[in-house]
Amino acid sequence: MIKLTRNLLIVISLLFLVACTKPHPAVGTWDISIDTPVGIMNMVLHIAEDGTGLLVSVELGEQSITDILLGEDSITFSVDVDAQGQMSTLDFTGTVADDVLSGEFGSDFGILAVTGSRSVESDAS
Repeated sequence: MIKLTRNLLIVISLLFLVACTKPHPAVGTWDISIDTPVGIMNMVLHIAEDGTGLLVSVELGEQSITDILLGEDSITFSVDVDAQGQMSTLDFTGTVADDVLSGEFGSDFGILAVTGSRSVESDAS
């Protein structure tokens, strides 16, 4: 009986650990829109489980994001972009709720509002 109880506790513990390893809600691919002084800019944001990421757009190409910090439902990161020949660092602060990402980039041009939704690409992974 003791052996059965011990084995049952081990199985329950393992199931609990597996449930706790679920990726952060920000992990995945996001279709985002940034409200810039020159209009809305659409981008794709990729956040990987290993703490790396990319920001991709037609206008800016592919940029690596750095300093990714994931809170319970929050995300922050930085990205260096070339804005018409001028290098600028954008610092993102935002939250994730289900399949919605919202936040803002702090930039040399002021605060830029960001909204996004989980990409259909993410649903396949």
